[in-house]
Parts: sequence; C-alpha cells; structure tokens
Amino acid sequence: MDPVDAVLVTIAEGNFNANDAETLEIEFKTDGRSRNDDLGNLADAASCMANASGGTVIVGVDDRMSGAEAFVGTALDSERTRLRIYELTNPPLLVEAELRTSHPSRVLVLTVPNSTQVHSANGKIPTERIDQHCMPMTTDRIAAVTAQKTGRDWSVQRSNMQASDADPVAMQVAREMLVRSNDASKRRLSEASDIDLLRAVGVVLEDQALTNAGALLFTRAYERATLIAYTHRRTPTGQLTSNEHLTGPLVVAIQRVFDLIEARLETTPVSIGKGQQLHIADLPEPAVREAVVNGLMHREYFSAERTSVEHTVTQMRVTSPGGFVPGVSVENVLTTSSRTRNTNLASAMRMLGLAETAGSGVDRMYAEMARVGHEPPRYIADPTKVEVTLLGGAPNTSLARYVSTLPPEEAADADTMVILLTLLTTKTISAEELTPLLQKAAVEESQSVLARLSGDDARLLEPTRETARRARPKYRLREEALAALGPAVTYRRRTTDQLDRKIIELVNETGTINARMVRILLDLDTIGASRVLADLVDREILVKSSEASRGPSVTYGRGKAFPSRAKLRSVIDPVRASRERDPNQLPLDDFD
Repeated sequence: MDPVDAVLVTIAEGNFNANDAETLEIEFKTDGRSRNDDLGNLADAASCMANASGGTVIVGVDDRMSGAEAFVGTALDSERTRLRIYELTNPPLLVEAELRTSHPSRVLVLTVPNSTQVHSANGKIPTERIDQHCMPMTTDRIAAVTAQKTGRDWSVQRSNMQASDADPVAMQVAREMLVRSNDASKRRLSEASDIDLLRAVGVVLEDQALTNAGALLFTRAYERATLIAYTHRRTPTGQLTSNEHLTGPLVVAIQRVFDLIEARLETTPVSIGKGQQLHIADLPEPAVREAVVNGLMHREYFSAERTSVEHTVTQMRVTSPGGFVPGVSVENVLTTSSRTRNTNLASAMRMLGLAETAGSGVDRMYAEMARVGHEPPRYIADPTKVEVTLLGGAPNTSLARYVSTLPPEEAADADTMVILLTLLTTKTISAEELTPLLQKAAVEESQSVLARLSGDDARLLEPTRETARRARPKYRLREEALAALGPAVTYRRRTTDQLDRKIIELVNETGTINARMVRILLDLDTIGASRVLADLVDREILVKSSEASRGPSVTYGRGKAFPSRAKLRSVIDPVRASRERDPNQLPLDDFD
C-alpha cells in the first residue's frame, strides 16, 4: 500500500478527519459548482506545492469529515485536469493525475513534483506552501527559492566590489580573529597583506573582484542594511535594556554582537578541586557563538530580512531568514552531514575561526548545553526561517564538576553529554529510547554508543542485570558515576552493597530470616524479596536453613561468604564497595 492509500484508508476507517491528515505535502480538495473554477483552483494548489517541496493534491475528500462520509467523490477527468494545469501555469507545470476507485468514492490523486522552477497560476503572484497554507512569494523569496532549487550559490558569485574596497576596520578585526586561533598557520596569516589575507580566505577572484561573501564580510557594501538585530531584556517579557542594529561589514557586526552578549552573560564559579575553579556562564559561550554564527552562515541572503538575536539572562533565540537546505530538518539537524547554501561564506568564516569545522557546530551546541545541565537547543523551522533557542539558567554545578573529570573527548561528545543529562532524571535507558534523542538513523547506532560508554575505557554506564543478556539491554549509570554526580541525580538507588549491609545486620541480630522479614525491611513486594534472597544465596552470603523448599516457612542463615564484622566495613562504605564488588552485583532497582 502506497502512502496516499494508507492515508485514505485511515480516513475511511474514521481514525481522524482529512483536515488532520493535511501536511506540507498533502492537501485535500472537493468539486465546486464550476468545473473551470475547480481546474483553476487546482492549478493554484499545484503551483503552490511545486514551489515548495512538491506533494500530493487529493480531489474528492471533504477535509471537514471523517469515515466513509468524507469521500464525496469527484467528476473531474484525470487527463483533462492534467492538461488544464499545464495550460494555466507559467512556466507550464506537468503533474501526474490518477483516478482511484478502491475507496468509498472515486478520488483524483495529483502528484506534484518538486520543481526546479518557480511557477505562477492564472496570472497571479507565485505562492509557496508553508505548513498547510499557500503564502505569496516576494521577489527576494522567488530569487532565493530559484537559487536553492537550481543549486546556485549566491555567496560565490561576483560582487561589484574589489579587493581594494576592503574596509580597514574589518581587516583589523579579521586579523584579531586569526591571532586567537590555535592554528599556527592562521596566526601567521594575520600578518599578511590585505590582498593575501583575502585570497587565503577564498573571497577574491582572478581579477581581484570580491565574491558576494567577500563583499559582505569585509566591505561597507552593506553599511545601510541591518545584518544583525540584537535585543536584550532582563526577562523574556521585560523592558529592552539594549536594542542594536548592526550593519556591514559582517566581520565587524559579528564581533560587536559577541561583545554585547559576553558583557551580559552571568557566570557561576564552580570548584573542581586542587584550588581550581571553573566560571560557567548561564548560557555557555561556545553554544551562544555557534548559534549566532550558524544563523549568519547558513541564512538566505536573497532576503532583505535581518538575523535577529533575542537575549535574556536565561535564554537566547536566534532567528535567521530562509529555511533549512534540502535534506536538513528539525529531526536530523544534529546528525545530518553539513550542508549550506553559502559555501564560499561558510569556508571564509571557518578560515577566520568563526565557525567549527564542517558538521561539528550543532554537535558542539548540544554538548556545551548538556554538560552544564541545560536541555539541548530547540529548533523551529519553516521554508522562510530557522529559529534556534538556547534555554540556560544557573548551571548544574555537580554535573559540571563531574564532566570536568571526564576525558576531553567524552566531555566534548554530544552523544555522551545528552545520555548523561538524560540519566540524571531517568534510571535506565535503552537504544530504542535513545535513538530519537540522538537523532540517529538506526537503533544500532544508538546501541553502539551505549556499548562504548559501558566499556572499560569510558566506565560511565553498565547494563542492568535483568537485561544484560539481551542484544540491546537497558543501561544505567555505574555506581562510581552516581557517587561522583551526587545531588545532580534526581533519584536515589539503593545498591546491593547497602542491601547486603541491612540483611547481614538483621541476620547478626536474629540468626535467621525469611522472605516476609525481607519484604518488611526493604519495603519490597513478594517477587522483589524472592529475587534479593536468591541473589544472596547465589553469592553464598546466605544459605537455606530449613527443610522447607518453598513458602513462608523457608528460612535463611549464614552462608560460606557471610562476612565477619570486620569485613562488614567495606560494605558500609558504598563508594569503596562499588569499586571492589563483583561486577554482577547490581542496584536494588533490578529487584523492584
């Protein structure tokens, strides 16, 4: 069954009405009173959809109804409809048209391609489908969509500016950026002549004309255009404390917005031992810089709209014109390969040290936010804009202190940090549960991450006892990590070491115990108590001391491995015990 039939069957079964099934790529229509008007309306709908990402128009289903009653049918002919849409659109749009009769009434399915051109219909202004609506396209928007559909890169095109037009202030700012680089070759570049520096960042053509990216970054060609609008409020709905409209050159505007943000970031000192302190901002500065740079590097420059940066003490929202490029979405922005509509601009910004290497910028935002206890960035996108929000606040100091002890490669890894953040509030996690959080394409990828973090090198996770033999077990934090994280963890686990101590103390006092005594002592149900006792018997800490094999009369006494009072001290120290105990001993939540 193809996707269109699957949707139609679901509507026919009454699971939801057609309006609920409408998406960016599916629209429902019904016949009107005039066939000519109907064909004109379908030409409008088809051109609108073709100007976005293509999709399907289904004629003969009432989007206000559900069940068989929604299938009102259509009198339109497939070939006549296809031809008339071709005639009414400019440039002509060719769609596929198919009558389907296997549903309660016959429907006409129009398959609209993702066209490489921008189409209008009936002599009207072109429109594009955004969510479930057709919105008029401005001249700038038409240019942007055309460039995207044809793969034309605005940033690499020739500008009207020459290398000699480079602004001295912009060149000085660029040199200061290069001086701060960890790359010795980039630091040396800061001492080069203007023309050599511009050539090195790749924005000069053979006749010394600048690319559009070069003119944007280094000249005053955009001095009358607001490139970045920065606002600051103490609270999200409070009064403005800053309202800056930053114009070109872009390198100067970027440095200025960084300075504005840094001046308003509040920090918390965190002691990490040995007299050392970390000063952690309420919004991690690396994540903030990446959000701003990504908003400028990947935005649509055919649009006259500005990139806006809305800053409060606890959050920042960056909104940039133009949607994601094809292949990138909110659901895969963390894991998809790096793609940009502005390759020349992106390359130049990376050369200046403004952006991470290709494909690592979003990863860094995720890692930097998670490592201090903040949730990952929130993305919202449509064809006209991308919005990313960073929600900060006071850092989780216990988590930050623990992360500072991890190997640098793990502390900088987005997967590791998101898993660690999740397990602060959730006792266990599986590969299936983790896959959407990490935006992995397959469960196996998530399982590979979990397996790595449970290995001897990372020693962060361990499989739960009951699922350890499964191909994809559930995982939890190891005892060492739990102890080190302390109050960062919102739940508490009673460990087998604590369990042993309580039961051993009871046996020392009473001589023998039974399942009922364990249920009362540990507040467990019958099954949980049975598992605890079975585990202690397996480890020979306890042994059955009665002839009964089952039931309440079964009692347990000291086994071969029952510890002396001296040995009991190692059990009372949970951190020491967690390091020395049998790795098969697991926390009590296995028995709950």
